[in-house]
Amino acid sequence: MGELAKEPGAGFSGTAGVGRRMQVVFINQEGQVQIGLSLAEISQVLAEGQGVLWLDLMEADVNGAPESILTTTFGFHPLAVDDALNETHVPKLDDWETYLYLVLQDAAYQHETRNLVLPELDVFLGGNYLVTYHVDAVTAVDRVWSACQRDKRRLQHGADHLLYQILDEMVNDYVAVFDMVEDVLGQLEAEVFDNPEAELLETLFAYKRISRQLRRVLGPQREVVNKLARDMYSMIGPKDRLYFRDVYDHMISLHDLSDSLRDRVMGNLDIYLSVVNNRMNDIMKTLTVITTLFMPLSFITGFFGMNFFEPVFALNAWTGPAMFTAVMCIMLLLPLGMFWWMRRRAWM
Repeated sequence: MGELAKEPGAGFSGTAGVGRRMQVVFINQEGQVQIGLSLAEISQVLAEGQGVLWLDLMEADVNGAPESILTTTFGFHPLAVDDALNETHVPKLDDWETYLYLVLQDAAYQHETRNLVLPELDVFLGGNYLVTYHVDAVTAVDRVWSACQRDKRRLQHGADHLLYQILDEMVNDYVAVFDMVEDVLGQLEAEVFDNPEAELLETLFAYKRISRQLRRVLGPQREVVNKLARDMYSMIGPKDRLYFRDVYDHMISLHDLSDSLRDRVMGNLDIYLSVVNNRMNDIMKTLTVITTLFMPLSFITGFFGMNFFEPVFALNAWTGPAMFTAVMCIMLLLPLGMFWWMRRRAWM
């Protein structure tokens, strides 16, 4: 068989009506690697049951070629194929005796839009083959594919070890997401005290949604990895169960991190609401003080400004400059006196 292709992403094009990308790599027992097998060669490899075959399908086309390949060439059950091509699931694992069907989800964080992207990856794992199908790009699959092209030894440990490599890369993607989100939350914590604006509240709710998404995915995916590490599947060798246990330990840590992330976001929301309420209380206190200070003045001017009183003696002395000065001093000293009185009462 031919040597490993040097350019990453090289796929076969010998089948008409395939999707946007269809990649296949095969390594035989002698360590020879071939990329670009036809469907007939794939069927021959499956019949012989030797070596390791990895077929990666992305984005099914209108002609339904992936469905035909999965059902006819590989002989997967129509229900499993229908789940892979037409439905969206949370991570799960189904045992079909001769192969395993898994649903996994990778993670990618979009900083500009504050969105968490969780592309689904459908996996069929047999004794000597691995079939992956995904509609959107899955960076973990791309990195493992490129790594296998750089070093063919990654293909020599079996199809189950390829699955381990993909899961391990997914863990790295989740760790990267957590790192980026926690960095942003660290910046938001400072803004909560300095500038608690309405836009900040919207951002906090966006990260609350992200923490919910992470928890909703990591819980089932952790259980999938636990089954791979603990249950006795014929497609998974004893050595690789140890690798899956290592991934399971990382998944437990990630699940705990999702809880911590949710608590941190909720804590920031509580701090934001407390800061906003405190600022509102300060504003209301200031307005109350101003209203209280001018309340006696309003009473005096309102009372003596009414036209219900008729003078019965001469009031010329009340309209002179001296009386005007005295009244103005009283109106100035009265708020100051009330301000001093409220300070002594510790109302301010």
